[in-house]
Parts: sequence; C-alpha cells; structure tokens
Amino acid sequence: MKYLLLGYTPAAAWDAATADTHSEEALAAFAVYQRFERELIATGEFVGSEGLGHPAVSITVRKAAEGVVATDGPFAELKEVLASFAVIDVASQERAVEIVSRIVEVLGEPVEIRPIMGEDLTT
Repeated sequence: MKYLLLGYTPAAAWDAATADTHSEEALAAFAVYQRFERELIATGEFVGSEGLGHPAVSITVRKAAEGVVATDGPFAELKEVLASFAVIDVASQERAVEIVSRIVEVLGEPVEIRPIMGEDLTT
C-alpha cells in the first residue's frame, strides 16, 4: 500500500533553514534523511521524495463568487508549513508508522501519513 508522508516544519525554522542551507544543522539533517532514503530504496519501499518551495511563493487557486481566482501565497497563515513530501510503498500502515517514527525521532518535526487511494478509489 502506498502512503504519502507530509513533512511539516515551524514557519520560523523554515525561514532560518532556507536562509542558511549550508548550516551544520541543515547539512546533518539532510545527511540523516539521505541515509534513511537509501535504506528504503534497498528494501524496495521508497517511491519518491521532494522538498517544497517556500510557502510565500506558492499560489492558491479557489472558486469564488467572481469565478476561479488565483492568489499569491499559501491558503492560510500557518505556524507550521508543509516542507516536503515522500511516497512509500509498504506492506501495512504499521510499517509506515515505523518508518515515520524513525524520521520524527531524528528530525523532531511532525510527519503526516496519508494513504494514497488505490485504483478502486476506496483506500
């Protein structure tokens, strides 16, 4: 079963990390994640992963009274921002929780686990 892992970070930490992507802390976190990613590739459970751009440069499209409108910025002001996503393909939800627990233990930031709907659109 495939799961989408949504990595969140506090907005202030996001701003600090993007201002100095070569800090020791940022490089150490990236190295830990790369090792973990290689492990999941080796077990065949890794599908893909990407970091996301800063929320300030996002665009939100929504239906409004005047029609469909595109506005600059995120949907809402948040204390935490969606910073990255990964897709894994594992045998069970328990395995997804096991994997994410290891990430959260090291990085200390929350990760949401969301099942990806299968071909039957019910999962």
